[in-house]
Amino acid sequence: MAQLVRISSGTPWEPVAAYSRAVKAGELVAVSGTTATDERGLVVGGGQMYVQARQALLNIRTALQRVGLSMQDVIRTRMFVTDISRFAEVARAHHEFFAEAPPASTMVEVKGLVHPAMLIEIEADAYRESAPAPKALPKSKPKITGKKTSASKSKRRR
Repeated sequence: MAQLVRISSGTPWEPVAAYSRAVKAGELVAVSGTTATDERGLVVGGGQMYVQARQALLNIRTALQRVGLSMQDVIRTRMFVTDISRFAEVARAHHEFFAEAPPASTMVEVKGLVHPAMLIEIEADAYRESAPAPKALPKSKPKITGKKTSASKSKRRR
């Protein structure tokens, strides 16, 4: 059974709601809904959808790096926005991080987020296959020694 590794970013929101920034379960990593907060938990980019999307993605990248993964390992993003008419701003930020390895993705408009200044929250799932197990060595063949077996001796006596 795979061991669970829980990653905290150290921001004040996590202990209040009892969640981890990311959880690694075997080869899969789930990154919690991530917003545009700095290391102190303060919202950055007030009123700026692109800036907030980019900061949320930077925060996701930091969480993934802590478990040895990169944005190229992301297989799915889910974006929750307070104004879907600003899709192009979000798409621009998303494209900057994922143009080389686009994940499956969803964007949904929501009524609001946990703080009124937050415009976007992004979840990410990442996967990286661990190194393949070493191949088993071929079974050794019996050694041929030149000694005659009792079966071969009995054939000669006839």
